[in-house]
Amino acid sequence: MATIVEAVNLRKTYMLGKVPVEALRGVNLKVEKGDFLAILGPSGSGKSTLLNLIGALDKPTDGIVLIDGVDISKLNDNQLADLRRRIGFVFQFFNLIPRLTARQNVELPMTIAGLSRDERTKRAEELLEIVGLRERMNHKPSELSGGEQQRVAIARALANNPAFLLMDEPTGNIDSKTANEIIGLVKKLNEEKNVTIILVTHDQRLAKEAARTVQMLDGLIVEEMVN
Repeated sequence: MATIVEAVNLRKTYMLGKVPVEALRGVNLKVEKGDFLAILGPSGSGKSTLLNLIGALDKPTDGIVLIDGVDISKLNDNQLADLRRRIGFVFQFFNLIPRLTARQNVELPMTIAGLSRDERTKRAEELLEIVGLRERMNHKPSELSGGEQQRVAIARALANNPAFLLMDEPTGNIDSKTANEIIGLVKKLNEEKNVTIILVTHDQRLAKEAARTVQMLDGLIVEEMVN
């Protein structure tokens, strides 16, 4: 299998006033195409920092991130913007645009990528059907439940055929029944559509559904398990 993401000796230090705080202390990680990896750990373990570095949303203090073998620290701003368009992001708080319908929210990344209106509409409708929301595509976020909003966010993340999905606590803001539905959807995308998924969570149930889990503590990977 091809390695799609590799982190090599990643370190990230933040300054809290004059006090250095080591969020990552030398993390090494490989993710292959079609993998479903859960990064598990308590708050403050460094898991979201790792996700942000992989997604090119932040830069490491030391070490490198390779995406398809390319050291992303060598990319200029335009190349980084192109890279981010190849990554699907799903966050805990959905981040949908309130005045847009579900379909329009899913279309937005495709608008930025320059797809025609017909292409955007067709793809958005297909994706909303995949996530079980075809009948709700003309509803705005305020008219959707938390679980439905997260499904829209997942469809939006898939809009530009991303190389992989990065998911930060995707079940953290919804009830347990809806969380189970989202877990099922994510697993189905991985198994049936071969979507590569890197998921950050503190939810043991969700982590167990992944093919592989790494446990983080105090800025380090302390254990790796095949589920």
